[in-house]
Amino acid sequence: MASSSTRQKCLIPVGNGSLGLVVIGPVLRANAAAEWGGRFVPLTGSGMYFQHAPEIWAEYPELVAGAAFITGIGAGADVEARVAKFYAVAEERLAAGPESEFPEIRAWRRAFAKMGLKPTQYRCASEALLRRFKRERELPRIHPLIDLCNAISLAYAIPVAAIDVAEVAGGLEVRPARGDEEYLTFGGEIEHPVPGEVVFADEAGRAHARRWTNRQSGRSAVRGTTGEVLIVAEALHGTAAGDVPALLETVAAELAEVWPGTPVTAVLSAADPRLEFAPAQP
Repeated sequence: MASSSTRQKCLIPVGNGSLGLVVIGPVLRANAAAEWGGRFVPLTGSGMYFQHAPEIWAEYPELVAGAAFITGIGAGADVEARVAKFYAVAEERLAAGPESEFPEIRAWRRAFAKMGLKPTQYRCASEALLRRFKRERELPRIHPLIDLCNAISLAYAIPVAAIDVAEVAGGLEVRPARGDEEYLTFGGEIEHPVPGEVVFADEAGRAHARRWTNRQSGRSAVRGTTGEVLIVAEALHGTAAGDVPALLETVAAELAEVWPGTPVTAVLSAADPRLEFAPAQP
């Protein structure tokens, strides 16, 4: 029997256009697309969640994902010394060879090509950061949490997303887009992802990232008023099973040293794909 951590309440089609309430585990959930045409709605009460859709785990079985949720974030923290130590790691790695040869980056390039994207036109977030850092030996300062996450992403060469959960409806699922989701650019424009494109989608049909790890949305970007954040790291390379937990442990330790909240973390898998958390702010 599935454990309580992997079982969840869902609404599923039961005929005549109506929905029925069931409790399902990961095996049945993995067959949801075939059984119910993919139309099922997870229910988590007043809490929130982050998960990958079964289609993602099936298409990318090498995926290792980690997620962390923390409260009590503020914009006044000093993280310069912490950022510098991760910059030093990135400097050392780049001195040994170009980022395009890093196994972490090569794996994401293969995934982007598999998705039909030109890898040198659309890059995962960590590759984009590494390219800029190699050129400028510095990254723009945005917010202490973003600055720290970017520095950790550089050191591990793994994409790290930071999302203001106050702007997320219900929860986030990494899934193929339907095409009707709304994505808000940092310039304030609304875009709609291409059907099948991998997005971070909430229950209101808003996309908080496009092309998987390529570009986050301005809607849920961390800003000065942000208090609660979901952090996501995803990798596909051969040693990801060890690297993602190590990155997640690093993120949790650094956050706990800087801000008062205690991070809630989880390494996610096809068998246990979901992190549930309860924001203090409605």
